[in-house]
Amino acid sequence: MSTPKLAFIAADSAEAKEAEAALTARYGAGDWQSADILVVLGGDGTMLRAMHRVISTPKPIFGMHCGTVGFLMNKFDREDLPRRIAQAKRSQIRPLLMRAWDRNGREERAIAFNEVSLLRQTAQAAKLTINIDGVERLPELICDGIIMATPAGSTAYNLSAHGPILPLGAGVLALTPISAFRPRRWRGAILPQRAEVRFIIRERDKRPVSATADFREIRDVREVIVTEEKDISLTLMFDPEHHLEERILREQFQA
Repeated sequence: MSTPKLAFIAADSAEAKEAEAALTARYGAGDWQSADILVVLGGDGTMLRAMHRVISTPKPIFGMHCGTVGFLMNKFDREDLPRRIAQAKRSQIRPLLMRAWDRNGREERAIAFNEVSLLRQTAQAAKLTINIDGVERLPELICDGIIMATPAGSTAYNLSAHGPILPLGAGVLALTPISAFRPRRWRGAILPQRAEVRFIIRERDKRPVSATADFREIRDVREVIVTEEKDISLTLMFDPEHHLEERILREQFQA
């Protein structure tokens, strides 16, 4: 079996750039578009940006942690990189598609591998109506915002907002409110991955709301529809002893 061609994508930090230089000198590297495997050096933010970057030409990604938060990353080690890649366990990741209409009725689309979040823009709490597959499930939610997270993103912002951790292959999404004021006891929902979720912003002139898919923000939205993007799938590679499904399971038993 021939050795796969590697390309390195590094964060802007000194640590990541130093790692990139050392790995390139040792293993060689080419352009990411012609590579067989992408090796991402940094934290989860760098990994997310790399995932968005390669959507049009998807290829497997092996991340190594050279940043702050590294849930999607493997341990950094200069040794035996080709062997680690050959033995890596692969996880398929499908993103969400966010369609958002602004106050002028203009539609914008964005992809989210972690989550779609709706957030209030001013001191006034947001007021939302939530429809699931064409059925109104919550006529009025008054809150600071709401998160719709994928299993891969369920341990990120969603977990900080006390949302559930989702196993990777469960085929579900997390819908988690942020500081729900009314109904005060609503803690969110777990939805099928195939669900279409429609958020209608009420009193939007008085209570403006922004919508964000990963790091793409759209301001002053009046309606947002979120569905699974079935036409996009990326492959993340993990060391067998530290693969993504194991991390998600382990995270549920952390104190």
